[in-house]
Amino acid sequence: MTLILHAGATEVAYDELLAVATPPRTLSHVPVAHHEIVELMRYSLGFYGHEIVEEHHAVTEDGARYFGLLSLRSPDGEYADTLGLRNSHDKKFPIGIAFGSRVFVCDNLAFQADHVIKRKHTANAKRELPGLVAEVVEPLNTERRQQAERFLRYRKTALADEMADHAILSLYRSGVINIQRVPNVMEQWQTPAHDWGDKTPWRLFNAVTFSLTGRVAENPAMTTVLHRVIDGLCKRVR
Repeated sequence: MTLILHAGATEVAYDELLAVATPPRTLSHVPVAHHEIVELMRYSLGFYGHEIVEEHHAVTEDGARYFGLLSLRSPDGEYADTLGLRNSHDKKFPIGIAFGSRVFVCDNLAFQADHVIKRKHTANAKRELPGLVAEVVEPLNTERRQQAERFLRYRKTALADEMADHAILSLYRSGVINIQRVPNVMEQWQTPAHDWGDKTPWRLFNAVTFSLTGRVAENPAMTTVLHRVIDGLCKRVR
């Protein structure tokens, strides 16, 4: 999970979040308590059978802005799904809910993921949020299964060095890695820092993500391109 705090927000316990005051509503702006956003997500996730295994919450000093991440255990693979949350009382940004295997939430207002929904603070926000949340949460099981099947395919496909070299060049041309990162990826492919098994697309995938630690999370679009290249590799070597 990636919750970056360098623009004034501080991480807090959930109990501290309960104590943050919510300003009164106006004709055009109806603030929603920060903790109510979290509670709505907890309820919706539980309703669809998902388990929250880790939470991080942060607020600005004045309590006006909230940023959060919830990590969900995936029964279909060795990875976690993540939900990113944000809310404001000062009209700086709408209620935001983000979902994906790579989610980036920063108090500098960067808010990125595979799926993002936003809702203005209006009188109908509380009534409409559960439906919007369901649109993100309900397909979660299907996406988990698809991701597990993809990773299994990566693990079971043998990969020769020549094909790995070709894929690394494709990743360079696609902008996933720059020229300085190519040697790092090659090193992790040949002598990996962790046990990623035999020479397969799974090892190559991990070699890339290991070499790009931090950068992938800051730019979730990289993950999409990385998967596209590795998926194409699997098709070619069948």
